[in-house]
Amino acid sequence: MTEIRNICVYCGSANGADPDFLKAAVELGQSIAQHGLGLVYGGGDNGLMGAVARSVLEHGGHVTGVIPSFLRSRESMLESAQELVLVDDMHTRKRIMFERADAFIALPGGIGTLEELVEQLTWVQLGRHGKPVLIADVGGFWKPLLSLFAHMRGHGFIREEFELRYLVSEKISDCVPMLQKAATRSPTHALDERF
Repeated sequence: MTEIRNICVYCGSANGADPDFLKAAVELGQSIAQHGLGLVYGGGDNGLMGAVARSVLEHGGHVTGVIPSFLRSRESMLESAQELVLVDDMHTRKRIMFERADAFIALPGGIGTLEELVEQLTWVQLGRHGKPVLIADVGGFWKPLLSLFAHMRGHGFIREEFELRYLVSEKISDCVPMLQKAATRSPTHALDERF
């Protein structure tokens, strides 16, 4: 892989308790659009999901939303997205989001965000793809997860030959450039980097 055209963003369908989470979502959407990239996301208009997508649209970018029909009302599907893909189930949603994306960013979110992030990390670990995955550690939100990864390493469950490969950024402004840099490199090296 040498070029990123679309970034999949995983994040909460709520705003969260820290106002910086919402600010980060808006800033990330602006950055994606200003870099001439498209957004692939879960299709909702609520919370951080909606904030990222609306920001991409407001800054002239392209948005592809993928949403299961049973969540169409619950997550208030973003009707203004240029492309909305209505699917039957969560498995199809995740598969299409994966297929449409060249890289992944995880903003703060709940159990669904965690599940999507961990699935991508697992697929990279197993060699199923080499698309870069970035954890946007806004306000230290993901530090407990990163500590858990270290704990797993320490107990021998993440071995050197199956190391997790991911990027970590505490600054939203670094997210897109880090992904673009990672996409030009060999997919076989470890990517646990911090800026």
